[in-house]
Amino acid sequence: MEKNHSTLDDLDFAVLSCLQKDGRMSFTEIAEQLNVSVGTARTRLNRLIEEGIISIVGRVDPDKVGFRAYAHVAVYVRPATLKEHVAQEISTRPEVSFLASTSGDYDLEVDVMCQTNNDLVEFINEISAIDGVYQTKTTLYFKVYKYAQPDLNLLK
Repeated sequence: MEKNHSTLDDLDFAVLSCLQKDGRMSFTEIAEQLNVSVGTARTRLNRLIEEGIISIVGRVDPDKVGFRAYAHVAVYVRPATLKEHVAQEISTRPEVSFLASTSGDYDLEVDVMCQTNNDLVEFINEISAIDGVYQTKTTLYFKVYKYAQPDLNLLK
């Protein structure tokens, strides 16, 4: 059962906001901050996880762990009927941190994290060989100023 934001209540958003601040926050801390029982906090979080609304992961700073080549790759697909095939192939690559179909000048937007520029070149060469990839344009990220999850307050 897929749930959309209109069916999430204020307590759901409050639990999500707590975890965006600290993904390791305990049920007890969540309950105290939201003035609910520990059982309520546990039940809500478990439901949000079961419904795929949130997953708890550790997010690393790419630069601090050794990814020195962080880039945006615009992928042009011809014929357009191969877009899904190309996206599926690219999505299997471990270097890919973000992949989306776009409505702009290019067909797919890919963010990749590689250890070195040589690794990035190898990645680009490999995806360029996928049937349907017509062209790629790569933009290196020199410095990331903000890397964040969406602000849930925007939905209110």
